[in-house]
Amino acid sequence: MASIFTKIIQGEIPCYKIAEDDQFFAFLDINPNTAGHTLCVPKKEVDKIFDLDEQTYMDLMAFSRRVAIGIKKVVDCKRIGMSVVGLEVPHTHVHLIPLNAMNDVTFQTKVKLTEEEFQDIASKIRAAL
Repeated sequence: MASIFTKIIQGEIPCYKIAEDDQFFAFLDINPNTAGHTLCVPKKEVDKIFDLDEQTYMDLMAFSRRVAIGIKKVVDCKRIGMSVVGLEVPHTHVHLIPLNAMNDVTFQTKVKLTEEEFQDIASKIRAAL
């Protein structure tokens, strides 16, 4: 059965898309730690990041870096944090989280955004890439 991320990539589930290329897809997390929290995923469904072949792993890091630079141009924060946890969805994903404090990366505190806020942030990040 396809993961929720595969369904997002295939357009079966809507998302706030940030970027896409032949191998990867980036979209806003709908339950974000902070505004601008973005997920970068390979289009190929692989459960664990270290099960990716080395080239795909390196390419995912380069894609995530480009997206992080775009987020930093748009979201007021001290830095962009990166986390790979992978326990909730069995599809490799990199969390890019705008950080101003250590608790921004704990996954315990979440922010609520309106539809308009999600759309505005996604549009601004896409324009910054």
